[in-house]
Amino acid sequence: MLRAVVFDVDFTLARPGPDLGPQGYRQLGLRYGLDLDPAQYDQARAEAFAAVKRHPELDHDDEIWVLFTERIIVGMGGTGDTYEAAVEMERRWTQSTHFELYDDAVPVLEVLRDRGLLIGLLSNSSRDLDEFVAHHGLVADAVLTSHAHGKSKPHETIFRAILELLAVRPEEAVMVGDTIEDDVEGALAAGMQAVLLDREGRYPERTDSLDDLRERPAALGFR
Repeated sequence: MLRAVVFDVDFTLARPGPDLGPQGYRQLGLRYGLDLDPAQYDQARAEAFAAVKRHPELDHDDEIWVLFTERIIVGMGGTGDTYEAAVEMERRWTQSTHFELYDDAVPVLEVLRDRGLLIGLLSNSSRDLDEFVAHHGLVADAVLTSHAHGKSKPHETIFRAILELLAVRPEEAVMVGDTIEDDVEGALAAGMQAVLLDREGRYPERTDSLDDLRERPAALGFR
């Protein structure tokens, strides 16, 4: 019997706003004397993902994300004070005001709550999720970040920790997220159920994924 639904946050319930995108980088760069080309953002971000590796023990490490962001800045043409610019951009990622909820987020969370299901938020970030929930007018029974826990998804202990906060067994919870390794495989390894949310069609081979939280309500525990 399903008792809880645990959601990833970034690119699952919320997306980064303009200040965290190509034009945001452009404007930030100008303040540091950097001439960044927004047209190079997508390629620079893809190359940064390929180059920067997560901590081998899945420890939460803010410095890794600063270096990741600096690689994006350099890939967009930045030369000079790229590190300090990256530090400021990373700081923006911790601030709830720079994020926008997807249209399906609030309606689905409300339906789940009405059905008596517990809601958890689980994120690989340094963001204050209690403040995030308050800022966006959400309701959650438990929140947890890798910064607070110490380990990042897909480490099994972070899933166990959110389950303890919700006071449910693994088989009583489903994880909903946008990445296969971190969210789906991590949750399954911890004994949970898992649903892949593929808003951008990155995994066309996955016929069991959702592209909208309202698409197959039975997958999330309600009809």
